[in-house]
Amino acid sequence: MFKNKLKVSISILLIIIVAFAGCKSKYEKLRASSDTAKKYREAIRLYDKKDYTKALGLFDDLVQKYRGTSEAEDLSYYFAYTNYKLKDYTNARYHFKTFADTYASSPKAEECRFMAAYCFYLESPSYSLDQENTIKAIEALQLFINLYPKSDRVTEASKLISNLRDKLEMKSYANAKLFLEIGDYKSAVIAFRNSASDFPDTKYAEEMEFLTIKAQALYAKASIETKQEERYNEAINLLAEFTKIYPASKYLKEGEEIKKNSEKSIIDVRKLIALQEAEMKILQDKMKATEANAKSKTAEEPKKEETKNK
Repeated sequence: MFKNKLKVSISILLIIIVAFAGCKSKYEKLRASSDTAKKYREAIRLYDKKDYTKALGLFDDLVQKYRGTSEAEDLSYYFAYTNYKLKDYTNARYHFKTFADTYASSPKAEECRFMAAYCFYLESPSYSLDQENTIKAIEALQLFINLYPKSDRVTEASKLISNLRDKLEMKSYANAKLFLEIGDYKSAVIAFRNSASDFPDTKYAEEMEFLTIKAQALYAKASIETKQEERYNEAINLLAEFTKIYPASKYLKEGEEIKKNSEKSIIDVRKLIALQEAEMKILQDKMKATEANAKSKTAEEPKKEETKNK
């Protein structure tokens, strides 16, 4: 009984394998054939069935053969979308752009120009990574808006640009905070200021302006004594401006602590510098006295020699 069931199972498995091999050989046979018309029809059929991998294989064979023919436009359109459906956004972007450039007067040119930019958008990575593709996506979407200002897709393109700029904003903000966290306070001050300049409407404006003050005070503390007073005063002045702009800020309490510590540090560093200058003056006076004694002894040596000779 068990042996009979095993034989039946093996037979069914063999039938499935043979059937699969037959389908595969039929597809491969078509790919190897020179019947481009049949190959084109099958590629469209596979695309409509959402069998994009097989469709791509046939489209790939046909692209060069149909170049310059009346079917080339539709083929290029399908080829771009097949790559897109397979989530190969790099190739899809290239083929969408090629279509828009080659068939600029086509009713599908606008759509393909948008899709080329949208593929860049889809390739934009997390804000923590390199943002080259994000910048390129913004440029491509802006180019689309410039070329087709009356398009129904302009609203969507503008929204996508806004999303991408939010990512760049987050990247800029995170980079500035990282400088503060690793103790590179001078770079943190510069980075926060650059970020505020690049993104004047940023949602992080209040926090970044306060962190600029904090970084400036820490930068002053880490500086040589002769630079500290000037840099502490810069932090105090920044805090005064911050208080005017954000009179109800949650950071004001911490800001007052920074101001208090900065003012105390200025007093302390003045005393330290005065003490160092006093010590230096004493040392210089001692050195002058020593030099004077040495010169006096040198001048007396010839006189002693003359006395001996007499």
